[in-house]
Amino acid sequence: MSNSPFHAPEQVLAALHAGFGGVRVLVVGDLMLDRYLWGQVGRISPEAPVPVLHLARESESAGGAANVARNLIGLGLEVSLAGITGADEDRQRLLRLLAEVGADTSAVLADPSRPTTTKTRVLGNHQQMLRIDAERLAPLSAELEDRLYALIEPQLHQAKVLLLSDYAKGVLFGGLCGRLIEAARALGLPVLVDPKGRDFSRYLGASLVTPNRDELARVVGVDPADLDQLSASAERMRADLGLERLVLTLGELGLLVVEPGARTRLPAVAREVFDVSGAGDTLIATLAAGLAAGLDPIDSARLANLAAGVVVAKVGTAAVSLGELEHAISDQAALEQAAKLCGLAELQARVRAWQARGERVVFTNGCFDLLHAGHVTYLERARRYGQRLVIGLNSDRSVRALKGPERPLIGEQDRARVLAALAAVDAVVLFDEDTPLALIEALRPDVLAKGADYRPEQVVGAEQVRGWGGELVLVPLLEARSTSDIIRRMQR
Repeated sequence: MSNSPFHAPEQVLAALHAGFGGVRVLVVGDLMLDRYLWGQVGRISPEAPVPVLHLARESESAGGAANVARNLIGLGLEVSLAGITGADEDRQRLLRLLAEVGADTSAVLADPSRPTTTKTRVLGNHQQMLRIDAERLAPLSAELEDRLYALIEPQLHQAKVLLLSDYAKGVLFGGLCGRLIEAARALGLPVLVDPKGRDFSRYLGASLVTPNRDELARVVGVDPADLDQLSASAERMRADLGLERLVLTLGELGLLVVEPGARTRLPAVAREVFDVSGAGDTLIATLAAGLAAGLDPIDSARLANLAAGVVVAKVGTAAVSLGELEHAISDQAALEQAAKLCGLAELQARVRAWQARGERVVFTNGCFDLLHAGHVTYLERARRYGQRLVIGLNSDRSVRALKGPERPLIGEQDRARVLAALAAVDAVVLFDEDTPLALIEALRPDVLAKGADYRPEQVVGAEQVRGWGGELVLVPLLEARSTSDIIRRMQR
């Protein structure tokens, strides 16, 4: 499982601030109208053993593929939407909702032979009591499919990503799915699919598919509780369908990103769950936004994981906004910073996992009392010698033994917390000994870093690190920066 922060946090934040560049995503799939009847339940009916709802209000929102579009627009992207509705009043209601958020619905056709798919949810005391579905589950006629494809094909040339939102209502049942994937890939467009049903063969050649654990378990015939089998099945499906990656959603267990030769687990974001309606829409919309903005696929998955965590805390089919996503990143960053503080046993396990993935681990140590620009520059330079930076931090007792009874100025827990907030730092561990030798021997880092004011023979642990094939580096320091100088200036 991976608990590490974004690979490129600056790029993620830049994408958010830019509204993901305003690029266009083409969404094709099953459009729905979600209707909600809200009220209070105070008694049981005398006519039958059922609760009586005192209706307070009604609301409507765009659902299914239309909710995917709403999420994308909320993240600052431009959206063209294609699909089928009935030729009824609910079609007009849905189109009005989409027009309000700025979606291009010129490729939304009306089919008089079916109703607009509508889900009506009855909620009493904010709890869902009943859902009523009005729909017709049938593939499109050949004539209607051709008409829809003729409207979609020109829009492929304007889009940066094609997103297929399959709710198994009929739009993607027939040959349209394969035609769109083939046309998009010929244009070099990534194709993301939110799948449904038992036959995933129609998604052959897509770039990414996002089944949930129950969907995948039904398709491959395994126990959804068996994560090892699910993970292996996800890898086989990825290969069989020719996908670049498969993102398996695991509910409260987070996400599993399956790529050729790699599986990355992203833990769920801790949230109180009120309603999972629309969480999959938000997930794939945020994935599409991240990839369209050029983010690393794992960073896009992390962002999508955070976004899904936001919407499950809302009641009803909901979308995520840029502001909410920025707040979620800030909250997650605080959790991740706290997670960087660890004991020796936990840190040993992390270091071994990093090294098993081919990442070079850099170790350095110090008191880091009264953190200043010299410290920050030194740590940023040290991290360039590897992919992970671990700090061995002298405890308060250890600092007093080295610096005298007046030090440290800042307690060990505060010093550790401030260091953990630095982007260059991956882990902080306290040690109480006068030297970090035992800690170095326990962690066995690939690189031992010290300031260039040391000579190689003065560096504790250098001989041991070289003994197991590691490297000693002496890092240039920022001149005229030291805690002692700052203290002297303060005492004048």
